[in-house]
Amino acid sequence: MSTSEYRAVDAESDLPISAAELAALASQLYAASIRPGTDSPPQSAPVAPRGSVPDTTAAAAAGQSAAGAADVYPGPVPALGFTDIYVPAPTSSEPEAPPQAVPVAPRGSVPDTTAGAADVYPGPVPALGFTDIYVPAPTSSEPEAPPQAVPVAPRGSVSPPTSDLSAFAVPHGIVPTVPGALAGYAPTAPVGLLGPSGSVPNALPDAPSVTDLGWSNGPPSGATIASGGDEDSYYFLSATENVPRLPDTHEVFDVNAVRADFPILKEVVNGKPLIWFDNAATTQKPQVVIDRLVRFYAHENSNIHRAAHELAARATDAYEEARDTVAEFIGAPSSENVVFLRGTTEAINLVAHAWGGKHLRPGDEIVITHLEHHANIVPWQLISQKTGAILKVAPIDDAGNLLLSEFEELLGPRTKLVAASQVSNALGTVVPVEKVVELGHRYGARVLIDGAQSIQHIPVNVAELGADFFVFSGHKIYGPTGIGALYGTEEALTETPPWQGGGHMIADVTLERSLYQGPPTKFEAGTGNIADAVGLTEALRYVQRLGVERIASYEHALLEYATPRLADIPGVRLVGTATEKASVLSFVLAGHEPLEVGKALNAEGIAVRAGHHCAQPALRRLGLEATVRPSFALYNTFEEIDVFLRAVRRIAEGGTNVG
Repeated sequence: MSTSEYRAVDAESDLPISAAELAALASQLYAASIRPGTDSPPQSAPVAPRGSVPDTTAAAAAGQSAAGAADVYPGPVPALGFTDIYVPAPTSSEPEAPPQAVPVAPRGSVPDTTAGAADVYPGPVPALGFTDIYVPAPTSSEPEAPPQAVPVAPRGSVSPPTSDLSAFAVPHGIVPTVPGALAGYAPTAPVGLLGPSGSVPNALPDAPSVTDLGWSNGPPSGATIASGGDEDSYYFLSATENVPRLPDTHEVFDVNAVRADFPILKEVVNGKPLIWFDNAATTQKPQVVIDRLVRFYAHENSNIHRAAHELAARATDAYEEARDTVAEFIGAPSSENVVFLRGTTEAINLVAHAWGGKHLRPGDEIVITHLEHHANIVPWQLISQKTGAILKVAPIDDAGNLLLSEFEELLGPRTKLVAASQVSNALGTVVPVEKVVELGHRYGARVLIDGAQSIQHIPVNVAELGADFFVFSGHKIYGPTGIGALYGTEEALTETPPWQGGGHMIADVTLERSLYQGPPTKFEAGTGNIADAVGLTEALRYVQRLGVERIASYEHALLEYATPRLADIPGVRLVGTATEKASVLSFVLAGHEPLEVGKALNAEGIAVRAGHHCAQPALRRLGLEATVRPSFALYNTFEEIDVFLRAVRRIAEGGTNVG
């Protein structure tokens, strides 16, 4: 029943049975000593009193909603042990069995998601010519009708590219043509890019080491396949070291169960299964996030904080619950340390113009690194022009590592702010931000850490990190676009004035002056992105259920697997070979413009980013204007990497016809 119907059940005439029958049934239950237990079906949850935080895991309706549709949200989540099996909620619109309980483990713990999960990912994609029609392999064990051919739509379809890309050749002064040569490395050393095989970056505390995951070994060191053949074996590369070959289902991380949670991964692009390797740009969304957005607009949509009606209470509770969830996820001491904004870019601009506009004077210094995204460069340039502050840039080496000694030499008594990315979006370098924060504070500077590329890959605890500001975007961590967060310490936020004026951020307004609210409210003028903040809640909870450490270990294994095999392809130069990396591979292919490589990969259903990645200074430091950038996430597989490597090898061998 709907909320209004639920609250109207206050008379005997509204009950499905009489009061006498109800009393008799209660007596029978008591006599039989029947008590609701942990195995009892979930009960419908009434709407909580105004001002309380609704339990988003409780069943929202017993029977039909006001619109007549059955509620799809599961009942209250029982406390489950680590031996319980996680069963992803069905994403199909077909009739389904009652939903299974999803364990919500404490932050840092991870339920066992590996047992009993059915393999839902199709097998390896065979090499096809452009005249062939790709028929996806069945993913169900049930009998089914013969698969239908998937025609290529006229608009947007990709005709067979020409094999001659000489017109797009990159000048020799920009891209070296030595096969397998790496930036800053001798041509004879194309491997060993991520530290010893089996190592896990120091930024991933308590993650199991690669050698502890029970993976099988790869092919013999000299295994090869004749060039141009369509052999079924994935080991078509001449690997220079025996990199572990990982199964996609193992005792640590069940990627097939995860993939079932992301409906877009069932898409077909240019007649091929979608392979989403553009995760550094944005991540795909699990069904729970999509469902939560629909639920908000169907049942809770209202403006927040400024009304006395029921929907305003629901929306306000959901929005503030999102703030609480962000604070918990990043280890903030209080939700009052969390400001909602559109994303990382807006958050950095707030700090630059509000904090910087108040505290920077002519001759003061701002220090950034050569690895930064444009969003962590341009705002500091703008505020420097307004205030007369000086912008300094810490250098990197040829592998993309931040040179800490040179960074420290730039710091001094005039340094007022340090800004650095935790992970480079263009190169994947993991920056030792703990040391950056320590050095910045040693010289009395405020420190801002850009977590846009780290929040989804590396465990973050802002209290332990000690940064004054930490920023990230929701869409990078499986949440909606248009929502992000700025964390600030109480001291840093208090000394930062409001950036924009308007409703909600004020305490009192007269025609002569205005009084402002305290943090975080004073930074959230006007109507915020309420629905997407609520969607971000579900995205963070999804990641928490899987476990950040577990995700990090799996993604690192993907990177370890792909790196030496990509480097072994003739003409490939890896760009960014730092000691510690996170899920990003940048490369160029001799004789081929990155954009054309990206288009050729798109013809195979493989989505990568090709361009400067909004990090032109970093790429130009390494002698480039653009790269091809595949980037991995928790739902990617080793089979997808094999398909990608096969495509790049075919391009390198003489054309873009990789099918």
